[in-house]
Amino acid sequence: MSKHLKFLCSAALVLGLSGPVIAADAVDADTVVATVNGTQITVGQMIMVRAALPQQYQSMPDDVLFNGILDQIIQQNLLAQAHTGDEPRRLEIALQSERRLILADAVVEDFLSEPPSEEDIQAAYDARYANFEGPSEFNAAHILVETEEEAAALRQQIVDGADFAEMAKEHSTGPSGPSGGALGWFGPGMMVPEFETAVVAMNAGDVSAPVKTQFGWHLIKLNELRKQETPALADVRSELAGEVQGAKLEAFIESLTEKSEIDRSNAAAFDPSIIKQTNLLDE
Repeated sequence: MSKHLKFLCSAALVLGLSGPVIAADAVDADTVVATVNGTQITVGQMIMVRAALPQQYQSMPDDVLFNGILDQIIQQNLLAQAHTGDEPRRLEIALQSERRLILADAVVEDFLSEPPSEEDIQAAYDARYANFEGPSEFNAAHILVETEEEAAALRQQIVDGADFAEMAKEHSTGPSGPSGGALGWFGPGMMVPEFETAVVAMNAGDVSAPVKTQFGWHLIKLNELRKQETPALADVRSELAGEVQGAKLEAFIESLTEKSEIDRSNAAAFDPSIIKQTNLLDE
């Protein structure tokens, strides 16, 4: 939609229809709704405009949309007809590009209209997860304090037999302190780098030396370590379906390429920055 022709649908623009209503079965895309100095406005044109509207307009009452869209197309025709002289080169190129894009999109939509089969999705799942070994996941707790000395002193008490969870409740300044420092399960990338590096080097049951992060000094206890399980097919079905369709489309484009004569030899002679020179569109 042109930025100069905002879609207007205030009550003042809703004019209402007069005369008999045309039966739906008597209408097709070429049925003429109105004319502007002899230029026809058809049902098909109005349908295309409505389909391109932002979602917030799609649910508006049909009569509001009908009249608003008709007003818009009438105004567009009036402005287009007000243009004098030859069509600018920029417009010609824009129309060529728009037509190419629309045709390409139509071919893609038609080609991918049939969803991938269950066999294809299962094959994609098997290929991806046949030898799957998920990343490590950690179940840990921590005590957060302000100084390295305090962290070291607390660690010595824990080594001497003090309960880690009780020490966390008493001394940790972090939000997990009241729950004994428990952090639950987490995987790669979920903790700050210094914290994650320390955890990766630990074995289950270990209590780390003091670890400094931007939050302060930590003592970390690694409770458990596990590998991420293979996801169920149902959890990744939509992602796999998209990949299958993408591979299908890529193969289709490759087949078209192989059967076509494409000469790119001239391209090497151009300075790549030429595509920024929009002034060429006006020559």
